[in-house]
Amino acid sequence: MRVLVVEDDEQVAGSLRRGLQELGMAVDTVGDGVEALAAAEAAPYDVIVLDVMLPGHDGYEVAQTLRRRRVGSRVLMLTGRTAVDDRVQGLDAGADDYLAKPFALKELAARIRALTRRDLVDRTAILRAGPILLDTGARRLTVGNRAIELTAKEYAVLEFFMLHRGLVLTRDQVLDNVWDWDADSSQNLVEAYISRLRRKLVAAGTADPWTTLRGAGYRFDPSES
Repeated sequence: MRVLVVEDDEQVAGSLRRGLQELGMAVDTVGDGVEALAAAEAAPYDVIVLDVMLPGHDGYEVAQTLRRRRVGSRVLMLTGRTAVDDRVQGLDAGADDYLAKPFALKELAARIRALTRRDLVDRTAILRAGPILLDTGARRLTVGNRAIELTAKEYAVLEFFMLHRGLVLTRDQVLDNVWDWDADSSQNLVEAYISRLRRKLVAAGTADPWTTLRGAGYRFDPSES
């Protein structure tokens, strides 16, 4: 899952970035409304966490422009303003959700995960694929009744494939959605992580859930394994 944090307070932005990265998300940060619009059109973000009080363009203007330009990312607006009229203004500007400051990181993360599930038929926090079960709330992977330990990035790669089960995903799509700007994200990195996940899943008793399509990418579908 890839998230853009738009926050002009560098300390707050850095804290949010570190906290969300520890939860397996790829996070980029920008500090004003102009940079936010450029970044949102340059990369496929799942969710944009958007502060209201920004230099350049404020959060309301950014949200309105994103919707006018048909940027499909979900927008979660952050603000210290808690009046009903302020929340209404944010939602009417194009935000999908609204969170008042101060807030707990775990609530922000839960709202981000909920926003990414809105397009799924089953909106629960549980992703299932054959014997593989990924609890996105608890960040827990099980195969059958066996729990499998994952690193934060292994979790992010597996979650991305499970959200797009049955589709052919290119290496660039995985890189764009799982790694942030600052990562050393060569295409071999995708192969390395898929190999690590394959070993863990097969060792847990499931067949290899990935099909490699030479020159095209990877398809994750345990039912075909």
